[in-house]
Amino acid sequence: MIRAMIVDDDALVRLGLADLLGDDEDIEVVAQASDGLHALEQATARRVDVALVDVRMPRMDGITATARLRALPHPPKVITLTTFDLDEYVYNALAAGADGFLLKDTDPAEILRAVHLVAAGSAMLHPAAARRLIDRYHHANHPKEAAARACLDKLTPRERDVLTLLARGATNADIAAGLGMRESTVKAHVSRILAALDVTNRVQAALLARDAGLTA
Repeated sequence: MIRAMIVDDDALVRLGLADLLGDDEDIEVVAQASDGLHALEQATARRVDVALVDVRMPRMDGITATARLRALPHPPKVITLTTFDLDEYVYNALAAGADGFLLKDTDPAEILRAVHLVAAGSAMLHPAAARRLIDRYHHANHPKEAAARACLDKLTPRERDVLTLLARGATNADIAAGLGMRESTVKAHVSRILAALDVTNRVQAALLARDAGLTA
């Protein structure tokens, strides 16, 4: 069972998301919060697996809340869910540790899919946000190809295989099936890859892999 928390200052949005998530037999909404500070209180008081967090809220905004949530001893995964498709929100949310970024008008089935994917250790971005993020990394301050390849030298051949599939959007289950491994082994490899590359989530690892030409 995935234990979810909804963080939004709009009570109607919280109600709608709670109804949506509650219809999934594998998701339980264990907490709701009206701002970032309230979210921290809730996540400290009970175990939360995935938090859906709005960006623009009073007292503590969603970006700050995401960073604080991810710093907890038992941090929940975070999906940023906002009305505003702004570049700065995408980059800041991912930098704060979010594993997903979706717009509130995303199809309900995709929101449910995102909760399941993120809970399982994968990531999910709104397609437009993903495209702009890749463009920004490729054309701004992301490491050059040689530097990116140097980062990949820290990985074992098996870890490079895992990273290649991860960069192509494969889930842990997909990678396990493709490489003939247990899913638990894939999760261990992914954790090691993130640490070795000094990145905080799968999206950043995938971008670095693409910069290095690993998926070419």
